[in-house]
Amino acid sequence: MLKPVYYPLLFSFLLSTIFFGNSAWIHSKAFLAQLLIDQAWGESLETGQTKPPWPWADFWPVARLVVKSSGNKFYVLSNASGESLAFGPGHMNGSAAPATTGTSVIAAHRDTHFKFLKYIKKGDIINVQRPDGAMFDYQVSGKKVVDTRQAKLTLDPVRSEMKLVTCYPFDAVLPGQTKRLIVELVNVGDQMPGSL
Repeated sequence: MLKPVYYPLLFSFLLSTIFFGNSAWIHSKAFLAQLLIDQAWGESLETGQTKPPWPWADFWPVARLVVKSSGNKFYVLSNASGESLAFGPGHMNGSAAPATTGTSVIAAHRDTHFKFLKYIKKGDIINVQRPDGAMFDYQVSGKKVVDTRQAKLTLDPVRSEMKLVTCYPFDAVLPGQTKRLIVELVNVGDQMPGSL
């Protein structure tokens, strides 16, 4: 039988093991999810049909973004629900599909997939690939911080543009902030040849 003096030590060890195991599980699940999303994207390009990354997913990849300056690659998922945003940026329903005519709105968490927006600047290029394989370059035309209680996103039905949206500030400790960073991009040319 253990002496009572060892109980706090044993409790601390067990608690640490649980927290470490949970953290390892979350990171493993996120890594596996990216592999499955990448595979679903590849199949969509080959077949022309949307495919969820796993059978019970209620989302699928609708575009691939590549940040030219860093090479970071992100798959845009078909909706911006809480479940899909856990795995990648999400396309906001009601906005234009990525790399088409109109305003496409894509949202993601500030501390994961859209962390890079903190450093993006005017003139930076993001390549957007559609499910049909067509690729387009979009250039950052501006950044602004808005309060969601006072500002609404405007959607231009004619211009080919994207708005990347994430919570702001990046170093906020508490969730539920009302400010959003909006990075505005415009299509700067025709379809780009080849693939990335």
